[in-house]
Amino acid sequence: MKVAVIFGSTSDKEKMRPAIGILNEFGIPHADYAVSAHRNPELLTKLIQEFEATGVECVIAGAGLAAHLPGVIASQTVIPVIGVPLEAALGGIDSLLSIVQMPKSIPVATVGINNSANAAFLAIQMLAVKYPDLKRKLIAYRQRMKEEIESNYYKGVEW
Repeated sequence: MKVAVIFGSTSDKEKMRPAIGILNEFGIPHADYAVSAHRNPELLTKLIQEFEATGVECVIAGAGLAAHLPGVIASQTVIPVIGVPLEAALGGIDSLLSIVQMPKSIPVATVGINNSANAAFLAIQMLAVKYPDLKRKLIAYRQRMKEEIESNYYKGVEW
């Protein structure tokens, strides 16, 4: 099992760090790249071919502004692609619309603006279908989350 995390430029690295942290927490091997779909499309194509050859099972792609990176990746592979719209101009709405409005038959799953954490959790859910140990880890994570929320729940508020 392996995930590729790609972002359009090194300036996007901090916004993608939550995804990388979650993948690490779940012990999911990943490789991270800063590659522009516009400035170096040949390198991107080469990487996608490597993903196919090395068994990458999911790609998380963060992009801002025109935000073509996730769509370009999806157009060159059948590996599932999760797009993370990154805030740049227009509060990230431009990126969100660019990623979510893919043409029929070339889908990109899309999460909220700057929400690379949810992209990692979606990748984990996709992989958990195939990997029982990962499924158990995800179920345990959610149980711990539920217990933490319940432990912070108060039935009454004293004023």
